[in-house]
Amino acid sequence: MARAALDYVVFGEAYLYCRTSLFGEVLEVEHLPSINMRVKVDGGFVMLLPNGREEEFEADEVIHVMDYDVEQNIYGVPDYLGGMQALLLNEAATLFRRRYYSNGAHAGYIFYTNDPDLSEEDEEELRAQISASKGVGNFRSMFVNIPGGTEKAIQIIPVGDFQAKDELEKVKNITRNDVIAAWRMNPALAGIIPENTGGFGDIEKIDRVYTANEIRPICRVFDEVNEVLRADRRFGWREVVQHNME
Repeated sequence: MARAALDYVVFGEAYLYCRTSLFGEVLEVEHLPSINMRVKVDGGFVMLLPNGREEEFEADEVIHVMDYDVEQNIYGVPDYLGGMQALLLNEAATLFRRRYYSNGAHAGYIFYTNDPDLSEEDEEELRAQISASKGVGNFRSMFVNIPGGTEKAIQIIPVGDFQAKDELEKVKNITRNDVIAAWRMNPALAGIIPENTGGFGDIEKIDRVYTANEIRPICRVFDEVNEVLRADRRFGWREVVQHNME
């Protein structure tokens, strides 16, 4: 049941295989991983196995529990898909910052010089020093001496200021709010540290409301499996899902 419930939350659907006795009665339901399951065009199901192998199931052998989608009725669709773009934004911002610090030189400036007294040998040396400053942990400073040079003989022109324009902290906060909204998860239950002294409120009340509004509706969806099995003549008096949950 734990595996089937996780599949339902992640994929918006779960697959349960009805294992029967020699007399055709359902003995138990067995979880089938949703990530490997496909619905056949002509009815029934197929499970993708390693090395290109497949295992087929008849339509009455598998109970397909799925969340309703307004555009199709073949596969379930999870509710959190609307928050995926926020997750991708967070990923892009985090990877950018990692590369920014891993690069060392940051590749974020133009080293500009217009002094005629700078020899070609000095230019090559500066070019080599700039190239050598790139890499993990390389935050290096350079000393340049141009006898008779002017005040602005060498200028460093930033291409972009990461701290001011990328605003990683704002991106992180927006992403966090979008993700917990997509999951309909209260911040107190998501392990988020409150930014105010009052916190998020009474955690026990929050837990009761979350259980009533989010957990119990999912439980009712799986309770329908029992109704399907009761309607099947092969099914006896046992409630298979309730038995597995216990």
